[in-house]
Amino acid sequence: MAPKYAPSLRSRLAPLLLSLQTAFIIIYALFSEIKNEENKDENTFGSIYPEFQDVNVVLILGFGFLSTFLVRYGFSGLGFNFLVAVVATQWAIILTSLESLYDTGKIIINLKSLVVAEMCAASALISTGTMLGKMNSVQLVVVALLEVSGFVLNTWALKILLQVQSPDSIMLLHVFGPFFALMLTWMLYRKGSEQRFEKEKLGKKSGLFSMLGAVFLWMFWPSFNSVLLDAGGPWRKLEAMCSTYLALAVSTVTAAAVSVLSHPKGKLDLIHMQSCILAGGVAVGVSVSVVREPWVAMTIGFAAAIVATIGFHYLKVHMLLAFQCHDTCAILGTHGLPGLLGWLARLLLQIKDSGDHEAAVRFAIVDICSLLFTISLSLSMGIITGFLLKWNFCRPPQNRKCFDDQAYWEFPHLLVRK
Repeated sequence: MAPKYAPSLRSRLAPLLLSLQTAFIIIYALFSEIKNEENKDENTFGSIYPEFQDVNVVLILGFGFLSTFLVRYGFSGLGFNFLVAVVATQWAIILTSLESLYDTGKIIINLKSLVVAEMCAASALISTGTMLGKMNSVQLVVVALLEVSGFVLNTWALKILLQVQSPDSIMLLHVFGPFFALMLTWMLYRKGSEQRFEKEKLGKKSGLFSMLGAVFLWMFWPSFNSVLLDAGGPWRKLEAMCSTYLALAVSTVTAAAVSVLSHPKGKLDLIHMQSCILAGGVAVGVSVSVVREPWVAMTIGFAAAIVATIGFHYLKVHMLLAFQCHDTCAILGTHGLPGLLGWLARLLLQIKDSGDHEAAVRFAIVDICSLLFTISLSLSMGIITGFLLKWNFCRPPQNRKCFDDQAYWEFPHLLVRK
């Protein structure tokens, strides 16, 4: 049977995407300029381009295949992730260049600006994981635009008000994204979610593709964490890459052990593995600017894997039953808790490395205010986005159409031939 929502998506998705893309083209035509601001270093392109490609792999292949674990939602998980990533990146380039636009009248585009925009888009991909299977593509595009707007506003406010450096503020995407998504899924709660949706299932093949996405993320996460660390030169990037790798390695081993211990039959849980092996990379990413010793990174990875695995195992059900937050991918457990752990590690390491009591107090105040402001803004933007998505324009799918590719994609073998 043909899906009932095809005409409504035709009348909404196509005009939305065409109008957005036309507006982007006009803005770029009038104000953008491709310019390399680092002419002193002839090897700048050769040194940044591989990292730019690594971030691309994280966004498109990593997050994309990671979203294919639902047995009947693989097309949408991968395809909608791609759509959200490219729309969010184009919008983020404009937003992150507003300061340059004000000063010079031009949106400066280079590899660094593209990387920063993709990092902002990553926060939107994290947020959409909570509503995976329960939103159509129109809603996902709206979420991407609003979430990126809120995240860029957060990084700008932290820079202006608290003098937080760009890498530290951008890596708070692991805090901003989950809390934004938490409020969004609470606002858009569907009655009857306590009972598992009929099509909300993990399949053998879909689980394999999803694990492939986790492997892509694992392999390229060191570049994701180190790409914005310009201060300190190549040595600082090397420290960040090594710290991230060690944290990922430790979190993989620890996640496997905790998964076996938490399983009633002592078996490995594929969902635990593909979600929690990245916990160390997430936690170190938030604290990467102050992690110097290998054992510190390994300790953070160890603690992050335990927190993420236990949080994934228990927090998802608790949030659903107690707070009516149906989080499809358990983003709060896999990104939110490791992100908070990474923030705590950064705070403690800054206090430990500070030269005197006054500097320690200053670091503590700045870090605590940064966290509170980020969480407050993310929750506020989640509420605003939830209200907007309740309008009939977005036409959310019915419960029986959730987690089903057939509502959005054409399958030739299902066509009825006359």
